[in-house]
Amino acid sequence: MAENGDVGHGATAPDDSRPLIFFCTGNSNKLAEVQQILGDRSVRLVAANVDLPELQGASPAEIAEAKCRSAVRQLQLSDAELPQNALVMVEDTCLCFNALKGLPGPYVKWFLHKLGPEGLPSLLAAYEDKSGYALCTLCVAEVGRVKHEGDEPHFHTLEGRTDGIIVTEPRGKRDFGWDPIFQPDGFKLTYAEMDKAVKNSISHRYKAMEALKEFLARKVSTMRR
Repeated sequence: MAENGDVGHGATAPDDSRPLIFFCTGNSNKLAEVQQILGDRSVRLVAANVDLPELQGASPAEIAEAKCRSAVRQLQLSDAELPQNALVMVEDTCLCFNALKGLPGPYVKWFLHKLGPEGLPSLLAAYEDKSGYALCTLCVAEVGRVKHEGDEPHFHTLEGRTDGIIVTEPRGKRDFGWDPIFQPDGFKLTYAEMDKAVKNSISHRYKAMEALKEFLARKVSTMRR
């Protein structure tokens, strides 16, 4: 595991009272974006590379919670230290086409693997409506509040959504999934064409992280009462 890029346990002073978040992802691009968005250093972010299941037939919120439950179990069975203020977080990202009633949605990873960013827009070739939205769903588990072995942590689901259109041909860098085909409303650039700082101030992930910050602020406020 790595905390803000530093490998190993105990990288943070033990009296640090900031929330400790184990972010379960093996995607370095996601980790970098989350680190930039949460750049106010109000949290301690630890990358936890666990083997998350690929689920089908459920809503984004249900998928995120199921993944989070799996991550919690794996961390509890590992040598990871889960102190009192520890949180475990997973993210599930969807790209939804309105003409297709939300597809590919949570299955966009498989569609992208088979079709690539060049092929995804072809799903809308027969439709005039090219609108869609990017959805980031977080599930956060309060593992530090578990008092007895076998007890379940509290799970919280948070979302961020950015509406836009699906462009007919990819534009911009090809290093981050479907970014080259999604153009957010109010902009003439796709995610992939944007400066990272701009994208990270308007994206679905940014909005989900803003919801996370609000959740953490409420949590800290409650603890101080």
